[in-house]
Amino acid sequence: MIARELSEAPHRAPSERELIMARFTRRSVLAGSTALAGLAASGLPALGQARDRAVVRVARDIQNLDPAFRIGPIEGNVMRAVYQRLASFKAGSLDYENDAAAELKQVNDQLIEFRLKDGLTFQGGYGDVTAEDVKFSFERFNSATNKDGKKSSYASDWGALDKVEVTGKTTGKIHLKRPAPALFRITICDGSGAIVSQKAFDKLGDQVATQAIGSGVYTMAEWRANDRLVLKANPDYKGPKPSLSEITIKPVSDFKTAELAFRTNEIQFTEADSGSADGLAKVADSKIIQLDGMRYVWIGMNTEKKPLDNVKVRQAIRLAIDVDSAVAAAYNGKAKRANTMIQPSLLGHWKDAPVYKRDIAQAKRLLAEAGYPNGFKISLAVLNTAAFRTIAQVAQASLAEAGIDCRLDIQEAGTYFSLGRGDAGKNLELSLQQFSAKMDPSFTSQWFVSSQVGVWNWQRWANAEFDKLHEMVDSTIDPAKRAAGMVRMQQLMDESAAYVWLTYDTSLFATKSWLNPGILPNGTDWQYEHFKSV
Repeated sequence: MIARELSEAPHRAPSERELIMARFTRRSVLAGSTALAGLAASGLPALGQARDRAVVRVARDIQNLDPAFRIGPIEGNVMRAVYQRLASFKAGSLDYENDAAAELKQVNDQLIEFRLKDGLTFQGGYGDVTAEDVKFSFERFNSATNKDGKKSSYASDWGALDKVEVTGKTTGKIHLKRPAPALFRITICDGSGAIVSQKAFDKLGDQVATQAIGSGVYTMAEWRANDRLVLKANPDYKGPKPSLSEITIKPVSDFKTAELAFRTNEIQFTEADSGSADGLAKVADSKIIQLDGMRYVWIGMNTEKKPLDNVKVRQAIRLAIDVDSAVAAAYNGKAKRANTMIQPSLLGHWKDAPVYKRDIAQAKRLLAEAGYPNGFKISLAVLNTAAFRTIAQVAQASLAEAGIDCRLDIQEAGTYFSLGRGDAGKNLELSLQQFSAKMDPSFTSQWFVSSQVGVWNWQRWANAEFDKLHEMVDSTIDPAKRAAGMVRMQQLMDESAAYVWLTYDTSLFATKSWLNPGILPNGTDWQYEHFKSV
C-alpha cells in the first residue's frame, strides 16, 4: 500500500507508498470481472497457453507512467521493464549490475561518473540514448511539476543531486551536494533512475503519463484503460532477449475474481491473500511463492489529539491491543509479528526492541493515572481490506476490555488516504496503516520526520532528535553509524508510544509451475524483464 506505495508513498509508502491509490470499489471489481469474462472472446487465453507469453494480474490499473509522477510499484514495475537505468537489480536480488551504463564508477562520496553503452536507441524513432537524456531524466525530479503545479513526490529520491554534467555524447558526471548512501538502491536502480527521452517528453507533453518510451527489455505495445497493458519484447534492445515475448498486465482489484481467473488459467501470475493461498497451491500445474514481508503495518495515534496527547493513554492502548491475535487472525498464521519499524533484513533493525505483551490490568491503571478511569470513546480509521478489517475488529474488542469504546471508521482507498493529510489530519485519532519498504532504512524513516506532519506522518509526532538522526542516516556512508542511528530513531518512536507495531505482512504469490517470476525481496517490486518460462 503505496506512503508511496501505501504510496509507494509511502512511495511510497506507503500496499503498494504500493496499496496507495488502489481502488477497491464495487465498480472496479465488476469491471475486472466483466473484463475477465470476456477474455476468451478477446483471444487472451491463448497467451496463457503459449509458454513464451503470460497474463499477470495487478490490483489496479496504471495511472501515470511518468517516472517522476508515478503512483506506486504497479507503475514502477512497468517502468523497469520499458526504461533502462544506469544500473539495475539482478533477478530477485538487492545486488545490482550495469544496465544502460557500460562504465559506472563512484569516484568519491559526491561524484559518480558514467559512460553509456554504444548504440542504445529509444523506441518509437526517438533516436539515440545520450548523456543529455540522462541529465534531463535526473534533474527534472527537482524541477518538474504536474498539471496542478505540484512537484514530484519522488523528488527526495534525487534530493542529494547537485547537477549532471555532460562531458560527451555518452559520458557524464553526477555531482552530489552530499553523500547519498541509498542512491543506487533507492534511486538509480529503481523508477527514479529511469532514463527517458527528452525529445519524446518535449513532443508528447502530458501524454507521457500514458506512453512509456524507453530503450529497455520491453516496449509498451498496448494500453486499454481498466482492461490491459501489453508489453512486447523490444527487438532493438541491446542486451539478452527476455524469456517471455509478451506479458499482458491485467488489472483486477478483487482477490476472489483474480483467484477464479487463475484457476481457469486466464491469468498465470497473481498476488494471493493468506485466505486463498492454500487453495491455490492445489490447483494443477501451480505453485505458491511466499516471501517475508517488507510492508510494515501498525496502528498509529495522533499525538496532538486528546486524549491521545497523553503518553500514558498511548501506553495503555499499546498494552491493551492483542497484537498476536490480530496478526494471526488477519493473515491466517502466515505473517510474523513486528515489534519495531525496520524489518530484520534491513540495516538498522532493532533486534532488542521490546515485545509488548497484552496487559489489561496495567492498561487500566495507566488510564486511571491519566485521568480516564472509566475509559473514553475513540475512532480507528481503517482501509477497507479483509485483513485490515480483521485487525481492526480484534483491536476494537481488545480495547473494549480496557474500557475504551472504539468505533471503526472503514474507508475505501479514495477517501482513506486523505484522512491524515493537511488540516484534516488534526481530527484523526487512531489509524491502521501500511507502508511499503524499499531496500534502505532511510526510505522507511523519512515518512516520520516532522516535515511529514500533515503529509504521511499521521501520528503528528515531531521529534528534533529523530529528524537530525534521519538526516545523518540519509547522508552518512559508514554502515555502523547508520545502523546505530536507525536503532536510536526506533527507540525514540518506542518512547513516544504512538505506534503499535503489528507485522511486516507476508508476500504470497500464485504462479503457474512453468512460470518463474522475478520478484525483488520487498515483494511489491516485480521484475517483468526477469520473468522466465521454465
